[in-house]
Amino acid sequence: MTGGIGAGKSTAAERFSELGARVVDHDQLARRVVDPGSAALSDIVGEFGDRVVSGGHLDRASLAAIVFSDAHARARLEEIVHPYVRAAASAADRQARGDGVSVVVHDIPLLVETGQGGDFDLVVAVTAPLGVRVARLQEGRGLSHDEAMNRVLAQASDADRAAVCDVELDGAGTVEHLRAQVDEFWSAHLP
Repeated sequence: MTGGIGAGKSTAAERFSELGARVVDHDQLARRVVDPGSAALSDIVGEFGDRVVSGGHLDRASLAAIVFSDAHARARLEEIVHPYVRAAASAADRQARGDGVSVVVHDIPLLVETGQGGDFDLVVAVTAPLGVRVARLQEGRGLSHDEAMNRVLAQASDADRAAVCDVELDGAGTVEHLRAQVDEFWSAHLP
């Protein structure tokens, strides 16, 4: 499952989980792989310096200020972090299958950007218009309009996501509407 920031992926992922899927959240994995003392954090500090660390932890705000205003820096960060996230996701997938879980949903915001569109049996994209996504980021995360726009525009376009997805869910409406779409999709496509 993919979709742009603020499109409604978290709502869809929560509903998939309630229906019995094991959700592998790649954003959570990306946070975990940069824990204090991790190889990924060491690599990030090697690239960006101590200014992105505070008290031994990744200073996300400092790093965001760098990478969301510099495409080269963002690409370098992704080159560092994505292999660690993929390894952690692969381990989580093996664990789920070993536990007998029949449906594993990988929640991957940067599916297109990381070239993983063809790696899954079925790709679902949660979509919402730009204005809705920006408003959600401003309201839910306290970002300024410019910060929200920079984050949205740093990701793949809706057209790029549509090119790799099998099914689109409309995340622009209410939570209930999106949850109902997940239910319909589950009934039509999954056990």
